[in-house]
Amino acid sequence: MRALDRGESFVVTRNGVPVGELAPARRQRFVAAGVAADALAGVGEIDLDRLRGDIDAVLEQDAEPRA
Repeated sequence: MRALDRGESFVVTRNGVPVGELAPARRQRFVAAGVAADALAGVGEIDLDRLRGDIDAVLEQDAEPRA
């Protein structure tokens, strides 16, 4: 448990075969809606065509099966 507190993760095995992972719980940070709204004020509208173009330029979204 101390190792988990330090951020370490562990692979759990059964007869030498990995069956799971034990990892530290993610600590969630609460942000009030007003704080989030203030942070995003003035950002403007998102140009969806530009966003899709940016995503397509970075990610391969081919419909072909990979397996």
